[in-house]
Amino acid sequence: MFPELTGFLFPNDIHIHWSLMIVMYPYITGLVAGAFLVSSLYHVFGREEFKPLGRFALATALCFLAVAGLPLLNHLGHPERGINVIITPNFTSAMAGFGILYASYFIVLLLEVWFVFRVDIIDTAARSRGLKRWFFAALALGVYDTSPEAQALDRKITRVLAAIGIPMACLLHGYVGFLFGALKANPWWSTPLMPVIFLFSAMVSGIALLIVLYQVAMKLKGMPIERNAISAMARWLWLFMIMSLTMELLEIMMLAYERAEEWEVISHLLTHQLSFSFISLQMVGGGLIPLILLGIVVLMDRYMDDRIRNTLTMVSSLLLLLQVLAMRWNVVIGGQMFSKSMTGFRETYVPEMFAKEGILAAALIFFIPFVLLVIFEKVLPTFRHLES
Repeated sequence: MFPELTGFLFPNDIHIHWSLMIVMYPYITGLVAGAFLVSSLYHVFGREEFKPLGRFALATALCFLAVAGLPLLNHLGHPERGINVIITPNFTSAMAGFGILYASYFIVLLLEVWFVFRVDIIDTAARSRGLKRWFFAALALGVYDTSPEAQALDRKITRVLAAIGIPMACLLHGYVGFLFGALKANPWWSTPLMPVIFLFSAMVSGIALLIVLYQVAMKLKGMPIERNAISAMARWLWLFMIMSLTMELLEIMMLAYERAEEWEVISHLLTHQLSFSFISLQMVGGGLIPLILLGIVVLMDRYMDDRIRNTLTMVSSLLLLLQVLAMRWNVVIGGQMFSKSMTGFRETYVPEMFAKEGILAAALIFFIPFVLLVIFEKVLPTFRHLES
């Protein structure tokens, strides 16, 4: 009757309850991490190689963070109740912790964006007329001081906010891994490495996204791609990728070495149901190939032509974005494809195209941050300081 089911499954193990939306939630949330890291490396640690895209990275982090909760709201049967997580917080609930972390992080990021772009807001208000003038005057919040002393104070406050945001970002992006790792009933999820794996993979996907967006933005604006910025991002991306892949392999190696009863079902899961998404996409296509390409970029940087470097980093970044998405899929969906009986499997799972939590809905939600970023760029150009 159900050819996609094999072995003995309990009735509540037949359906995939956490579907594509729960895959997209940690994926979109993770994209914020790398962008915020690049911004913080400039604002907090003074890494000048990241100055050309410090503001752009901050805007990218804000736009993606604004959409991070949409997959969860779409997954809820009553999305209007989602605000209850913040209004009536439960400090003993791991799931409720997201609302507190998300709201706090969003406020810090919003304040940092305001202080970084405050002078641009005031200058635009002074040069504009009509509704545009009123709009930017409202954004200025009644503060119109652009003296060198005021701008120096802005930089100090920005540095403090970015420093506060670093641990908050780590908590937010490691929280999702903690949520899965704390589910003791599922041996594929229940591991102390899960929060660390989610955190490092979030850094990987975020930096990869920023490399892609930065190169596309420079091409569209007709501006040169900064060699030092690409080289620095490639080094950081390679570092976090090595750490992420190491953690992912260590998790599998530990399970294989212990050879507890759950290894029988997990090994079958990885080599059958998840063979393509885990072995082909996550480990080979999205892991080994970018590892080699980025290694060439990092080790041969001084001898490499700019066009070749940019191309290799772009290809590696696109593959790593796919790799992290495959990792999220393998964790969320893969963990629901075997029964608690340890003897039954769901052989296949293909999300519907037009369902409430289907492929089209996921694509639309993922498209929204890019629209917000374009709007942000129209209102407050993030590369204006480089054009002057």
